[in-house]
Amino acid sequence: MDPRPIAPRLAVVTGAAGDIGRAIARRLRQDHDLVLMTDLDASAAASAATELGEGFLPWQSDVTDPASCAALAVGAARLGQLVTLVNNAGGVKAAGLHSTTVADWQADRALNLDAAFLTFQALADQLIAGQGSVVNIASVNGLGVYGHPAYSAAKAGMIHLTQLIAVEYGRHGLRANAVAPGTVRTRAWEARAEQNPNVFAEAARHYPLGRIARPGDVAEAVGFLASPLAAAITGICLPVDCGLTAGTPSLARTFTQSPDW
Repeated sequence: MDPRPIAPRLAVVTGAAGDIGRAIARRLRQDHDLVLMTDLDASAAASAATELGEGFLPWQSDVTDPASCAALAVGAARLGQLVTLVNNAGGVKAAGLHSTTVADWQADRALNLDAAFLTFQALADQLIAGQGSVVNIASVNGLGVYGHPAYSAAKAGMIHLTQLIAVEYGRHGLRANAVAPGTVRTRAWEARAEQNPNVFAEAARHYPLGRIARPGDVAEAVGFLASPLAAAITGICLPVDCGLTAGTPSLARTFTQSPDW
């Protein structure tokens, strides 16, 4: 009998202080002993971990900085066996290509693409040892044109990075998948909702299900892809978009002039 204790099963979630990050962390705790909640804002990470309770640990990390990612790897190794990495940290600056500055482009790329690479690179050996799973939080913006060009280009790159990890690291038993949310009602939308109180209702009209996604919808998709239920699934991008990428009923209604739509 092996006398060594079994290491706790560990998940790392970046950008975990936000609404989607918290929902993902909460869902992963069902299948993991510990969830390390990393965020650039240390106090927000601590508050989120305290709110969620036992098994949730805060960690301050700048995922755009290689040294900070390396420090995260050291901390994770001390806590347990890393089996799940969720690259959730993200954000957006310029809304249109014409107004995008070089600084905007570089900032969006750094946070939405480079950070996923840097974090994975720092934690790859631990994920291999645990035959773990990577889930990258992309966006429908990486699959089509919905505004925010620098963010969108970075998310498209994240989807391809996911495939690269899946193909190159599959021989180690490591899986990598992406989730592409559509509109999700979070605090990040507050400024737009202040400008237009009807923004969510207007957005919902473009979705076949007639609603936008909730943070919990995204979290359930992550939980599935990280679990043994998805043991044969790698290299995919799963939209969690209430049908947006399948088609737009309002547009079909205009084209057909049929009440069926």
